[in-house]
Amino acid sequence: MSLPLQPPVPPQLARPRKGLPDEEGWAYEPKWDGFRMLVFLDGSGDAYLQSRGGKPMARYFPEVTFPAGVRAVLDGEIVIDSDEEGVQTFDTLSQRIHPAASRVAMLAEKTPARYVAFDLLADGDESLLELGFGERRRRLEAWAAEHDPASAGHPFSVTPIEYAAADAEKWLYHGEGAIAKELDAPYEPGKRTGFVKIKRVRTLDAVVLGWRPGKAAGTVGSIILGVYDEPGGTLRVIGHSSGFSAKEKRELVDRLRPYETGERGSGDPSRWKPDEELEWVALRPELVVEISYDHASDGRIRHGTKVQRWRDDKRPEECLADQLQG
Repeated sequence: MSLPLQPPVPPQLARPRKGLPDEEGWAYEPKWDGFRMLVFLDGSGDAYLQSRGGKPMARYFPEVTFPAGVRAVLDGEIVIDSDEEGVQTFDTLSQRIHPAASRVAMLAEKTPARYVAFDLLADGDESLLELGFGERRRRLEAWAAEHDPASAGHPFSVTPIEYAAADAEKWLYHGEGAIAKELDAPYEPGKRTGFVKIKRVRTLDAVVLGWRPGKAAGTVGSIILGVYDEPGGTLRVIGHSSGFSAKEKRELVDRLRPYETGERGSGDPSRWKPDEELEWVALRPELVVEISYDHASDGRIRHGTKVQRWRDDKRPEECLADQLQG
């Protein structure tokens, strides 16, 4: 591969931060819900896709193509949009990592992916790693305008950018959050320097459908959460919440006991321990909690769930699935 950078190149990473840095010298981009991917283009027309962990990924995304005759190294993200508004679905993307080429080809046609570029690491024979992000962004925009992959039918775009924190706040309420980058920061592979990430934190009200025992006897490990599909509709499970203190775990047993239906069982094997079936205790759908969470997809809460407060003032019937679309 005739390029100044050779795979694998570990991507530069972002440090977590609670709020947007609001001072001069920063730029802001939306946080995407996809697979981080470096792209190596050696002019042959074949793109080498490298995952964050350094693995080749091109076989899983045959529809992600680039113009022939172009030599460059890009940093960006592969995403799959779930609707016309550009909301991403990580679960659909994860289905691509499949050993059967026929299934990958079918999914590539049914749910095509696209590449969102947010950095240019090499242009022709020139490495751009030592340039500040602001200059690399300028070079990326010029590169995209010159080669114009999207107009040639390639699933490609350059991520939006803002240069004022106030203009970037929209991504904290609609999307996955924001990435802030120091304009003078060079690209340092594998390091958490120059970039910070601010996750969007969401809240919703959910019905407590049951609980699962904790590791210690006489404690609650997690509560099972649900919402109604529509007013008067079906109540369905959307996830669970844990992270209680030792004191709360003990107190919750007595708090939840009056609502128990007598139904108990095991099921819903753990994703990480497939042979382990999790015990559960069903409750009458009368308790409501407000929870915060980092991420949801395909109608389920995925990450960062935490109980904020118990909502004695809200009826369970008011806990609707449309909260997950907000």
